[in-house]
Amino acid sequence: MAHFPVNHPARPLYRVLSGLIGLYILVFGVFGVFQTWGEGLFGRDRDWALGLRTNLAFSLVSVVFGAVLLVGASRRGNLGHYMNLTAGVVFLVTGVLMMSVLQTPANFLNFSMSTVIVSLLFGLVLLATGLYDKVGTPEHAEEERQRRYHPVAEGPR
Repeated sequence: MAHFPVNHPARPLYRVLSGLIGLYILVFGVFGVFQTWGEGLFGRDRDWALGLRTNLAFSLVSVVFGAVLLVGASRRGNLGHYMNLTAGVVFLVTGVLMMSVLQTPANFLNFSMSTVIVSLLFGLVLLATGLYDKVGTPEHAEEERQRRYHPVAEGPR
């Protein structure tokens, strides 16, 4: 059975990483809203914000998603753990789906290949932070540590 490490020593670093990603996404979204305000919601113009192509819909979604990631990074409980796991999967799936429709009219978020790459990288980092930032009681963490370092019992011969 798979398990998530509990009270990992690098948990503060992972929370900072997810917070920085959330901050970048929030700033990107706000800058993108100002850049694309007054254009169509799903416009396919050549609007760029912080090195990524965007439109008003993608910018608005980024503002919300960045704020949610910042809230998750600021919480000490397992809320951030579940938010990072979910956000990592969402970023990975979105990156792959938008890469498959880059040169078609179905590219409604106005992605470019650089936006796909950043989405995939953010997804991998958020998934990794979600795997290692689970919080538990000290007793639960000690039980996990004992199970991890306990020698494997030999089976019958």
